Amino acid sequence: MSDVKKLTVNGIEVEFTTERNILEVVRKAGINIPTFCYKSELSIFGACRMCVCEVSTPFKTKDGSIAYRTMPMAACSTAPEDGMIVKTDTAELRKMRKIAVELLLANHNVDCPNCVRSADCELQDVARRLGVTEVRYSQKKELEPIDDSSPSIVRDPNKCILCGDCVRVCRELQGVSAIDFLRRGSHAKVAPAFDGKLADSCCVNCGQCAAVCPTGAITVKQDIPKVWDALYDKTKTVVVQIAPSVRMALGEEFGLVPGTNVEGKMVTALRLMGFKHIYDTDFAADMTIWEEATEFKTRVLTGGVLPMFTSCCPAWIKYAETFIPDMLPHLSTCRSPQAMFSSVAKKTLPAELGCEQKDLFLVSIMPCTAKKMEAGLEKFNEADGTPETDVVITTSEFARMIKSMGIDFASLPETDFDKPMGFGSSAGLIFGASGGVMEAALRYAYEDIMGKKLENINFTAVRGMDEVKEAAVPLTINGAEVVVKVVVVYGLAKAREVVEAIKAGKLECHFVEVMACPGGCISGAGQPIGANRAKREARQAGTYTSDAAAKVQKSQDNVPLAECYQKNLGGAPNSHEAHTLLHTIYNKRDVVK
Repeated sequence: MSDVKKLTVNGIEVEFTTERNILEVVRKAGINIPTFCYKSELSIFGACRMCVCEVSTPFKTKDGSIAYRTMPMAACSTAPEDGMIVKTDTAELRKMRKIAVELLLANHNVDCPNCVRSADCELQDVARRLGVTEVRYSQKKELEPIDDSSPSIVRDPNKCILCGDCVRVCRELQGVSAIDFLRRGSHAKVAPAFDGKLADSCCVNCGQCAAVCPTGAITVKQDIPKVWDALYDKTKTVVVQIAPSVRMALGEEFGLVPGTNVEGKMVTALRLMGFKHIYDTDFAADMTIWEEATEFKTRVLTGGVLPMFTSCCPAWIKYAETFIPDMLPHLSTCRSPQAMFSSVAKKTLPAELGCEQKDLFLVSIMPCTAKKMEAGLEKFNEADGTPETDVVITTSEFARMIKSMGIDFASLPETDFDKPMGFGSSAGLIFGASGGVMEAALRYAYEDIMGKKLENINFTAVRGMDEVKEAAVPLTINGAEVVVKVVVVYGLAKAREVVEAIKAGKLECHFVEVMACPGGCISGAGQPIGANRAKREARQAGTYTSDAAAKVQKSQDNVPLAECYQKNLGGAPNSHEAHTLLHTIYNKRDVVK
């Protein structure tokens, strides 16, 4: 191929084509140069200088011979050229990297034993790799206060290394820019506008800043102690719900292959930890489909507001309320599956479990940090002011609890969820992947509208890792042939582009699914740290493999859910009882809070 070029890395010839920098070519050669500021899905920043290499670039002399110009260059911000000679490790380069790490550590609050990121801190890892055993420089700055004002995120400026990953992911992926660089020189820092609190900013609580932070400067707020306290409290009846995508990523914390479905082991671990009543949010995901697909059908038949946008992602909801409030009538009024489950659980479980409602303590295990924010919203409180969801912990927090018990997770036997709220179809399971909500809704809507069985349940056009996916589904509505156009998008910046295209008349569609995180909930900020495209694809693949193997693949075939509707929800979707427990309203937010 004429497009193939070659350069030499540590004496080995490596081919390259579309790689945008030397770093990507070097990684093809199996060499992982340390870097803090480089994320392949974000713009190139070149701040940390850890990836500096010795690069010899060929050029022609006056007599036509080839000579080389050699200098240290940042691999992430240097484009590869045919014939380059790259050395990734020399005595001088190692010395430069060690000095850089020492300088970072000198201005870093080194409290590794009690840091949330201690086990997977990139700064700690690079220091070990380079053999940094002492820091020869004195600390130059006084410690600043920790910002724990957010319900989802904790920001510790004393551990920030100014790599800019959080700034770029907030701006480029989410289009929010809740944090940015302030001041200059030795006084430079990353913070919300005017050095304020995160809770007072336009942060949507997606947590992607914590997902890309290489140190403990931005972390997910830890609510583990609340769960232990409840489990140890003999007056409490502790129940737990677990989101679909948790089971596709949890195993990574215990050495299992990404995408492995550890549902059965997960339930067993919870029983060993002391949980007596273990339920599946897939049940509420099916409930969401009953409500959302029915709402969509009603809007189509009655000339309601279209296109309709999904409402499962609380970060997306907060973004819409903050930045595009004119689109609020387009949002489905359905609560998220977490909020639906908690509402129904607090209403029905006390009688079933023989306890007072005030003593029912509901724990939610989610891949998402925004669910912590959602659980704290006043509109999702009981009449007495207590929350329907008492505490939300993430997949990573759940893993820490398992490890703290000394449980050998990988060798656990598999057990089942408790019924009836532990039964969900695989249509609920695929909620965790971008396009999953849309596909589950289409499986339901097709049979509901057409009045016949759907032979091929797989709507593969809405699957995959593309940021924006479109599909067209032909349906017969009131005797007329109608092509329903759907759009699936992840990343709030891309979602804004979709919204603007719709407003401008450049995009015609009827139904839009929005997720904030890359690839959907499988890459929520509460999932194990270090998700790259390969891991995301593996988690997605595991989701659809489990879907294909399931006995019940459509939400409408969930018999326990049908019984719940007959007993507690007025018998049918969108009934008065269902609207009371399963739907919500939206309000415009101040952009600065």
